[in-house]
Amino acid sequence: MKLTKKSHACIRLEKNGQTLVLDPGGFSEEDAAAGADAILVTHEHADHFDEGRLRAALDANPAAELWTLASVAEQLSAAFPGRVHTVGHGDTFTAAGFDVQVHGELHAVIHPDIPRITNVGYLVDGAVFHPGDALTVPDHPVDTLLLPVMAPWSKLSEVVDYVREVKPQRAYDIHDALLTDLARPIYDRLVGGLGGSEHHRLTPGASAEV
Repeated sequence: MKLTKKSHACIRLEKNGQTLVLDPGGFSEEDAAAGADAILVTHEHADHFDEGRLRAALDANPAAELWTLASVAEQLSAAFPGRVHTVGHGDTFTAAGFDVQVHGELHAVIHPDIPRITNVGYLVDGAVFHPGDALTVPDHPVDTLLLPVMAPWSKLSEVVDYVREVKPQRAYDIHDALLTDLARPIYDRLVGGLGGSEHHRLTPGASAEV
């Protein structure tokens, strides 16, 4: 399938003329979800879930559908009856021709004083895994890991150890909008050198076959 990186945590996957978009949030382009046949959202934080972007995409394509957790679904299900699906850990479904497994239940700890919210990750076609805001390890081999490289809830040693634990064939950076150009070579060197897997970084708009 074709993987296209959008800004921050948003990824577009294309296969057989169908487009699946994951996490078109507020840090991504305004048109990040445009043209989607199906959309997956991992959790309710604004950098992953932007209601306006989702409404525009669902309005533009009456056949498009959304799969997400309850906290997001309840904000959109009334406006798009039958097209918004609530999912949780262990669920499997088909979206726009892509087979999807749901893994994970909770957002990573930001600080002990902040209550944890629900977060789910999506394994697409048994190959590409988007964990959202968590370091979830699926009970399934992963070929391509979409790797959250920089967040208020993580540190670089945890990112490296996550790659080591998942053992993907390759890892592509996501969750990187706040990572400065000055820091990127440092992250590239450490994740690539210590993670034990191929490490790649795509600029927004660039694509790769996975």
